[in-house]
Amino acid sequence: MELREALIAALGLMLVLEGILPFVAPGAWREAFRRMTELPDAQLRVIGLASMIVGLALLLWVH
Repeated sequence: MELREALIAALGLMLVLEGILPFVAPGAWREAFRRMTELPDAQLRVIGLASMIVGLALLLWVH
């Protein structure tokens, strides 16, 4: 699989995973999203950084 195909596949998988919670439990997803909008910017940045680190670690582990 070439790099472009792998990136498109990764994007597709991310969209599928992101869509599971709103599909299965829209009320819980809405509430979680509402609470996240109330977090301070610094806390959102930490959450985003942690998410990127975990994702990078998973990619490195797979390869």
